[in-house]
Amino acid sequence: MANLTTNLELNPELVKGIFSKVAGHSAVAALCGETPIPFNGIDVMTFSMDGEAELVGEGDNKSPGDASFAPVTIKPFKLVYQHRVTDEFIKMSDEKQLPYLQAFGDGFAKKIARAIDITAFHGVNPKTGQAASAITGKCFDTLVTRTVTYNATAPDDNLDEAIGKIQEKDADATGIAMAPAFGTAMSNVKVNGVVQYPEFRFGGKPAVFAGYTTNINNTVAFGGAKDLAIVGDFQSAFKWGYSEQLPLEIIQYGDPDGQGDLKRKNQIVLRTEAYIGFGILNPDAFSRIISE
Repeated sequence: MANLTTNLELNPELVKGIFSKVAGHSAVAALCGETPIPFNGIDVMTFSMDGEAELVGEGDNKSPGDASFAPVTIKPFKLVYQHRVTDEFIKMSDEKQLPYLQAFGDGFAKKIARAIDITAFHGVNPKTGQAASAITGKCFDTLVTRTVTYNATAPDDNLDEAIGKIQEKDADATGIAMAPAFGTAMSNVKVNGVVQYPEFRFGGKPAVFAGYTTNINNTVAFGGAKDLAIVGDFQSAFKWGYSEQLPLEIIQYGDPDGQGDLKRKNQIVLRTEAYIGFGILNPDAFSRIISE
């Protein structure tokens, strides 16, 4: 039987409320402000001016410059989160439905927040962990080839080296995304028995470290990825965003998630889809600290 659905639209205020929670669960959202992305995507023109200005003598020819323009296309892709609840939901008053919708919104925010990180960092489908062809070539693990080999006994030196590699390309780092293991390694750094970074002790998650916006999140090393930290210019050299319309479907019939006929099980499915886009505008503005 074909799925029959009742379509609703989350009002704009609820959309803002859901996504205001993302920063607590997404490294990307914590390190980089969101930019609205239309459904048909956007092209961001990147301009580079390599080389230096030329001194030209009287009567000498002027040599060509090294400036270039290149577009980075940010096209939204769909992320889906859905959950079954008892079909008593559709018989409830609006007032009684509200806690369900709030709980669903909380779960949706957390899952989509993680999905933003996982897709942007690693280019994989969050649910399966498998590479997603639509985004693999756009993610940090693919485009950011400037790497530092992780040393668990000297993670601060790793950060120094990673930032140095960025500065070599005349870029500036603004943020650091760390895996929990990297935060733990930072808490263990001692000199003459004295802890050097107490803000990381006892599971601490500083929002700012050494002047850099910082976020500790297990999405950095999701699915066994080699990344322990990603350092770079998240403010200027990376963009992400979502399209504002978030359709909420209340599915009453069929088997939309492969878990059995809804009517037979006296259930319905709440499903929400988000359209997310991201783009790395300058891979040279980032470094990854990776395990061997």
